[in-house]
Amino acid sequence: VLSVTKALSIQAHPNKSLAEKLHREEPLLYRDSNHKPEIALAVTPFQALCGFVSLKELKEVIANVPEITELVGSKAAGQIFKVHEHDDEERIKSVVRLIFTQLMSAKSSKTKQVISRMKIRLISETKHRELSDKEKLVLELEKQYTGDIGVISAFFFNYVKLNPGEALYLDANEPHAYISGDCIECMAASDNVVRAGLTPKHRDVQTLCSMLTYKLGYPEILKGFPLTPYVTRYLPPFDEFEVDHCELPLGRSTVLPAVPGPSVYLVIEGEGKLQTGSTQLLVNQGDVLFVPAHNEIHITGESDVMKLYRAGVSSRFFQTL
Repeated sequence: VLSVTKALSIQAHPNKSLAEKLHREEPLLYRDSNHKPEIALAVTPFQALCGFVSLKELKEVIANVPEITELVGSKAAGQIFKVHEHDDEERIKSVVRLIFTQLMSAKSSKTKQVISRMKIRLISETKHRELSDKEKLVLELEKQYTGDIGVISAFFFNYVKLNPGEALYLDANEPHAYISGDCIECMAASDNVVRAGLTPKHRDVQTLCSMLTYKLGYPEILKGFPLTPYVTRYLPPFDEFEVDHCELPLGRSTVLPAVPGPSVYLVIEGEGKLQTGSTQLLVNQGDVLFVPAHNEIHITGESDVMKLYRAGVSSRFFQTL
């Protein structure tokens, strides 16, 4: 369970080949050679930055946030107005890469001055208009990370607001930052992360800027699909894992079907009974259980509401063996 009260770093996770290269070259920073796809499943209202905004919105950002042009230069910033939706995708991506890399590489001293002026401008404009949600977020990030380049780079990313039960999956080489809220985070077995903003930790700006896909547009939001009236399954488009969410009222029962791999169960609210074969357990909030493969689990709610999550290797993985 990830509980975010202060924005986490702007980061991306390398794909398998890049993870192997980074681990080989800098093993103290990148401690394993695996990739790290992940999913964030909202438990409470959850906010994140994820992926680059559309070309149309990015043009509006460059036009309406003069501080970006101040940091990257008018020549680089102006390139965005020379590409169009129907242009070759790689040409569009190359322009976004140029502008974003220039921004993230700006000198710290100048960045702090420019962000300070941007803050003054936005606060002044509240006297005449309602700020956009993204502008309000940028001001909040400025409070948390004063002068950090991640504050102004937030304009480049989609501002995603998840309702409880909605999920966001993050593939390799996609920029993201968790802003606030509680989520169930599930990921592949790796610690590899490349950071570039909103953090006091080590930054690897050039690696991050070179590794990103620069895919534009709003990310897909997963709402899951029902296994039973009380169980929802979330299947991101990779084989490392799947997540089930079970929510049971008092006295109601359901079944989590047997799966071909092991699972971890986490009870986040209430209490209930879990039974497999002749084994029965009473579980409470905070309990974590390991369940071996091929075990059908019968669950009964023993409180007003019982909520639990199951994470395991995606069943798709075993179909390919």
